Amino acid sequence: MTSQYMTRALALARRGEGVTLPNPMVGAVVVNTNGTIIAEGYHKRAGTPHAETAALRKAGNLARGQTLYVTLEPCNHSGRTPRCTDAIIASGIKHVVVAVRDPNPYVTGGGIEHLRDAGITVSLGDGASEAGRLNRVFFTWAQHRRPWITLKAAMSLDGKVASATGESKYLTSPAALAHGHELRRQHDAILVGSGTILADNPRLTYRGAHRGSDPVRIILDSRGRVPFDAEVFQTGSDAPTLIFTRADAPVDWERQIWGAGGEVIRVETTHEGRVDLSEVMRHLADRRILSVLVEGGPTIHSAFIESQMADRWVGYLAPLILAGAEAPSAVGGQGFSLLNAARLEIEHVLRRGPDVIIDAAFVRPTPNIPEFDAAPVIKEVN
Repeated sequence: MTSQYMTRALALARRGEGVTLPNPMVGAVVVNTNGTIIAEGYHKRAGTPHAETAALRKAGNLARGQTLYVTLEPCNHSGRTPRCTDAIIASGIKHVVVAVRDPNPYVTGGGIEHLRDAGITVSLGDGASEAGRLNRVFFTWAQHRRPWITLKAAMSLDGKVASATGESKYLTSPAALAHGHELRRQHDAILVGSGTILADNPRLTYRGAHRGSDPVRIILDSRGRVPFDAEVFQTGSDAPTLIFTRADAPVDWERQIWGAGGEVIRVETTHEGRVDLSEVMRHLADRRILSVLVEGGPTIHSAFIESQMADRWVGYLAPLILAGAEAPSAVGGQGFSLLNAARLEIEHVLRRGPDVIIDAAFVRPTPNIPEFDAAPVIKEVN
């Protein structure tokens, strides 16, 4: 069940999409005893007031004795902003309705308990499913110690990402490319393999129409092949470039990369000799990188899918047929049987210029939504 007030709070939270990271999206509304929303707020970006504080400041003295609806458990810790629980207690709010608990293991919890200790009644579970879905990026990082992974691929209608002769650049239209840059803006980092660097020499920067910053550049390079004069080191961007490689990668190559402005990180390898994706993901999570856009080739895509670390698929379909038995497909690897195939749920189908974009989520156990009270007291305010 999702009340009309929590529905409004969730809509407010969505306004922060792509700009609140590494913080979650949160919305809040203050409702009086007549059932009228008297103030509302949302978290606009990291470092700015949280949703609860923004709404309570607008309400002022009118908040006393009223109800606050918020999409995530109010924080009970201070960082760049004060504790939201203190602001709620000071406002005189008498009842708080929370969608879901905060799953972040790196902060001191107990926001709900602190409010209850102060004599404020708290209901938990209104809109829990919607709130968990809204912040699935944050929940994945908090509960599974890895970023949310989006796989991106541009391909022909027959699923080829390049021709049999290796042609692949600008397979799709400028309109589709612009959409791809918006994807970069919405993610903390972008990941490719060394093969992409050698073949296309991309800058891996954000060059979209809206205000945004460059993502962290991540390169998987098991053999130390990325040259120190690659474009990723020549952009003048403030975003770091991280290269994950094997423990036995050449030391001279590492020195060249550091000299060019990159950072070399040595990790364990799989039995095939590739860098261990699980270890890479843990390292990124520790850096508070919550979302990664993977623009790699067929081998990297298959590695993420086979390891069940792929969460989202964004496929750009150009209206052409490349054909050719030797032309590479969007996903490589050994393949699956029909029974064991990776399954997805299509969430959006878009048209950009002549191209079609399919945005889908991988179907498997999703990040756990923190359990709500066994008997949550959720009701509309009269």
